[in-house]
Amino acid sequence: MRDRPLGSHGRQTAPKPAPALCSSWATGKRRGGRKLITLPLVAGGCLWPCVPCSLSTGKSKEAEIKRINKELANIRSKFKGDKALDGYSKKKYVCKLLFIFLLGHDIDFGHMEAVNLLSSNKYTEKQIGYLFISVLVNSNSELIRLINNAIKNDLASRNPTFMCLALHCIANVGSREMGEAFAADIPRILVAGDSMDSVKQSAALCLLRLYKASPDLVPMGEWTARVVHLLNDQHMGVVTAAVSLITCLCKKNPDDFKTCVSLAVSRLSRIVSSASTDLQDYTYYFVPAPWLSVKLLRLLQCYPPPEDAAVKGRLVECLETVLNKAQEPPKSKKVQHSNAKNAILFETISLIIHYDSEPNLLVRACNQLGQFLQHRETNLRYLALESMCTLASSEFSHEAVKTHIDTVINALKTERDVSVRQRAADLLYAMCDRSNAKQIVSEMLRYLETADYAIREEIVLKVAILAEKYAVDYSWYVDTILNLIRIAGDYVSEEVWYRVLQIVTNRDDVQGYAAKTVFEALQAPACHENMVKVGGYILGEFGNLIAGDPRSSPPVQFSLLHSKFHLCSVATRALLLSTYIKFINLFPETKATIQGVLRAGSQLRNADVELQQRAVEYLTLSSVASTDVLATVLEEMPPFPERESSILAKLKRKKGPGAASALDDSRRDTSSNDINGGVEPTPSNVSTPSPSADLLGLRAAPPPAAPPAPVGGNLLVDVFSDGPTAQPSLGPTPEEAFLRFVCKNSGVLFENQLLQIGVKSEFRQNLGRMYLFYGNKTSVQFQSFLPTVVHPGDLQTHILCSCTKRVAAQVDGGAQVQQVLNIECLRDFLTPPLLSVRFRYGGTAQSLTLKLPVTINKFFQPTEMAAQDFFQRWKQLSLPLQEAQKIFKANHPMDAEVTKAKLLGFGSALLDNVDPNPENFVGAGIIQTKALQVGCLLRLEPNAQAQMYRLTLRTSKEPVSRHLCELLAQQF
Repeated sequence: MRDRPLGSHGRQTAPKPAPALCSSWATGKRRGGRKLITLPLVAGGCLWPCVPCSLSTGKSKEAEIKRINKELANIRSKFKGDKALDGYSKKKYVCKLLFIFLLGHDIDFGHMEAVNLLSSNKYTEKQIGYLFISVLVNSNSELIRLINNAIKNDLASRNPTFMCLALHCIANVGSREMGEAFAADIPRILVAGDSMDSVKQSAALCLLRLYKASPDLVPMGEWTARVVHLLNDQHMGVVTAAVSLITCLCKKNPDDFKTCVSLAVSRLSRIVSSASTDLQDYTYYFVPAPWLSVKLLRLLQCYPPPEDAAVKGRLVECLETVLNKAQEPPKSKKVQHSNAKNAILFETISLIIHYDSEPNLLVRACNQLGQFLQHRETNLRYLALESMCTLASSEFSHEAVKTHIDTVINALKTERDVSVRQRAADLLYAMCDRSNAKQIVSEMLRYLETADYAIREEIVLKVAILAEKYAVDYSWYVDTILNLIRIAGDYVSEEVWYRVLQIVTNRDDVQGYAAKTVFEALQAPACHENMVKVGGYILGEFGNLIAGDPRSSPPVQFSLLHSKFHLCSVATRALLLSTYIKFINLFPETKATIQGVLRAGSQLRNADVELQQRAVEYLTLSSVASTDVLATVLEEMPPFPERESSILAKLKRKKGPGAASALDDSRRDTSSNDINGGVEPTPSNVSTPSPSADLLGLRAAPPPAAPPAPVGGNLLVDVFSDGPTAQPSLGPTPEEAFLRFVCKNSGVLFENQLLQIGVKSEFRQNLGRMYLFYGNKTSVQFQSFLPTVVHPGDLQTHILCSCTKRVAAQVDGGAQVQQVLNIECLRDFLTPPLLSVRFRYGGTAQSLTLKLPVTINKFFQPTEMAAQDFFQRWKQLSLPLQEAQKIFKANHPMDAEVTKAKLLGFGSALLDNVDPNPENFVGAGIIQTKALQVGCLLRLEPNAQAQMYRLTLRTSKEPVSRHLCELLAQQF
């Protein structure tokens, strides 16, 4: 937003209406019983000349379309007629076309007439021509060369009005072609001594638009030094536009614009010290030039504190003046006054925090923010909490922030807005140290019981980090984590319970207490599965430390754990089997009982290969191996090597790259890091693959012990795997990666030396949501990062992908950002949307285009039906075009369980006891789209001897049958 001239009362004055220069269609009168409408005016005449109301207010949609088509036919005949149209008529009809386009109708003619208007010497005709070009002409149009010539003529005309129109058109279109044509001319216009103020302002904003679209097209030269001096321009609009341009340019080339600091301080000082009457035209509700003040403060945040003592002293004086004015009574009760005043105040505080070198200013800023914590305006409370989070990391203001702990805790409990509560939790996390850790952790645990589901996982991570970092004794840490699992077990990630196991394993003095505490926790009637995992590991390793108590004797421990066995997932059962074999080594008296469990048919013939293999191997090991061999194989786990806390790494990923400095708070309580280290315990004889590992199809085998974390970006890129990031040379091609998503919803879509793209999606009926994770694997920031979804041809009429969460234009080295897409299937489709990713790495443009993993089978609704209903429906779909069949050779080992998993992942329901041949697979489902439903039946006949498949699909729509048959056949 830029500063605009305002009236004497601090409000923007409304323009006086210009006289209508069009026919009576725009007068609001009635003619022939038809109601006419008065349209908006601009200087020099009506913006929409001769546009009847009936174009947009027909009695029905059909009537409106009929009226539009009639009008289009009339305009087409006028353009193709033998009689040449004068400028006014041409403007009138072009304006009508533009109006019809804005009503939502396609326009496929009139572009040449609009281009011809650009050569007119009349302002209104040229304005309508530029308006039409800006709205309807795209960067690939054949008319771009003619348009560029007209723009070049206007820029060279030295007519300020025409120059501004041309500059506005360049900025509105903003294509690369226009940038290449005019990027060198616009800087010259900007710094030319004879350019009018309005032209300078338009040139600065136009150059800013081109730089944001294509930074490589804007050349840095001698004009860069001259543009800095625009900060001293007498025209405030020119200064405001120049500040916006310089702020953007200096982020990439700070050394070229470092002289702007002294000029910005000088201009800011003049604004801050002026009265509201000094800058009357740019005073907004008694606040002098608030937009310019905010922009100047943001510009100063691009540089360190000034080295010149005089400049620094003047800047400190400005900051103190702003803080002093915040304490003064308001000069108006209007909300606009307080908004403008607070905008400058918060930007001033951001600059103070950025410099982090003036203790007095930092404490004053903290006290000012503390007053806002109980303000009646929710937005002010939110901003105050957010700013105090940053202040808490400063050694000068940390103690001042801690004085507001009671107010922040109260906000966590009583705030209605979930975003404010989240900021309150962030602030408690930031202000925590050894002196208040127990109080803050206790309050966050209490809040966790009623916290919103959207922020529970983040609260869990913060509690786990604080409990580990500021633990005064390890028993308190163990109690805290177990309480965390009890309260919010579903939100306790593997990193959290891995971490507590690592710390217990590495500390001899807490092992007995941990075993006793987890044994008591397991006795609760309702026990979360994560608690069973922790209990299984700790009792398997250190259960002997509490075995002397009759209440926790070895048989009691085994009985307690085994009572949870049938309620747990496969991964947890595998961990418990490892605990049982550990018990045989620790407590020989339980050997017979445990061997009976392992020998049971439910284990030796288990459908899950992992459980079956463990049961067989553990039973054989306990029967064949001697006591000494058994003790050697099943000896106690050694201490884990030290490394960065994986919980902290996960919180960094969740909060984004901007939170790294707040999370890596190493300036205080360095002595508390004695337990902050080690890797997650994932040895194969203790645990099984994590649920997240299956996202990459790794469920087939348990992972090895976790290696030390790689240094740099690889630590936080891969959210889908427990192991290190795969090398690009070993990864699949983009087409292979796309096909893998046909039967699954999560995994890595693309990976090379620079970038990793992960996908996690969910679908229900004809709707879906997809999360795209972009990981920068390098240590260099990605610039101009722009991922977009492209719908080739008319695909947008079949499936619609809209972005609900956009990605920042810069992605820091080693950082990961998230993009969220909402997907709606309108009708059946055969080709997927495309994902286009463009960015700059080290000054070099990078681009790639991938298929978005959205196929028609994602909108399957599984359908259960009896054999009789299936065959009846199969016969109904007997037309030749409704059936697609393919016989093909198996590309992968023919495993019945894998085939079953792929068919379920494809989306159909598998029907038992339908096909006479039990080796065959039969499925049914309905593809849900917004327009119609497509029923689908499938039959897969494997021939193990010939290593062949025959796949038959029948649907109610022929193209769908062929497409689904091709998709599914590629999976085997």
